[in-house]
Amino acid sequence: MPEENTATVDNATQGATAEERTFTQSEMDAIIGERLKRDRAKYADYDELKAKAAKYDEAEEASKSELQKAVEERDRFKAELDKLKAERERAELVAKVAAEKGVDAALLARMSGDVDENAEFLKEQMAQSKYPSVPDFGEAKPPSAKKPEVPKYF
Repeated sequence: MPEENTATVDNATQGATAEERTFTQSEMDAIIGERLKRDRAKYADYDELKAKAAKYDEAEEASKSELQKAVEERDRFKAELDKLKAERERAELVAKVAAEKGVDAALLARMSGDVDENAEFLKEQMAQSKYPSVPDFGEAKPPSAKKPEVPKYF
């Protein structure tokens, strides 16, 4: 079959007026089926290799000494401790900068990036805002206008 295709290409390049070969659906199915069979044969032992790899991993895990297991566990705990320390340090920095700049600490904590730059940004936005600011303890500043009196009918 590949010989037929190359012959057609060679004739076409030489200027000959050879007709191209057309295939029926059953011929195409047979060609594609052969190709798939060859490809599947390449990976026929995949499940067997996967099972062997799993057994190897289990054997490696079982052969680890208690010391190796303890070292791995220590490393995992150390990484978790470092993460918690970083979170605590950032929370302390946020609280300090929020108090210095007079901005909402909860809002500042939710922002990513540099804490000082974010605090300045919040301070500028609050200065430009027509809404009253809300201190950290959650009470809004009272409006300066007087409340209208309610007439008494009884």
